[in-house]
Amino acid sequence: MSGPVLRWRVRRDLLVLKGVAALVFAVATVLSIGDLRGMILAGAATVIMAALALRDVLAPVRLSADSEGLAVVKGFAGSRRLPWSEVERIRVDTRTRFASRTGLLEIDTGEEIFLLSQFDLGTPCQEVADDLRSFRTGF
Repeated sequence: MSGPVLRWRVRRDLLVLKGVAALVFAVATVLSIGDLRGMILAGAATVIMAALALRDVLAPVRLSADSEGLAVVKGFAGSRRLPWSEVERIRVDTRTRFASRTGLLEIDTGEEIFLLSQFDLGTPCQEVADDLRSFRTGF
């Protein structure tokens, strides 16, 4: 990587929140020992929240860009390097549901589409898309 590098990462406060939620669910699991259903539900929630927190620790940077291309998180905590020549399109897919708007950043290579949310990036998706387009073209 040469020159400037842009990085987008999971916000630290969300990582802490996931960790605290995993601890709360772990306590709920222990307190539910007499209730099989409660123990299973709280135990499952503990595992899920702990896995989400672990992913944020192992791969906090979800997207980075430099003059050569992009590095995008792939799978649980892996990453994929995409040269700019492979990136066909960068756009934001915005949906409205229940009076709430959500957006996903789509990075399309023609063979794969990488989807990242504002929670992954720590920044609104439209801002990231604009930054990537500007960075790619040099303006």
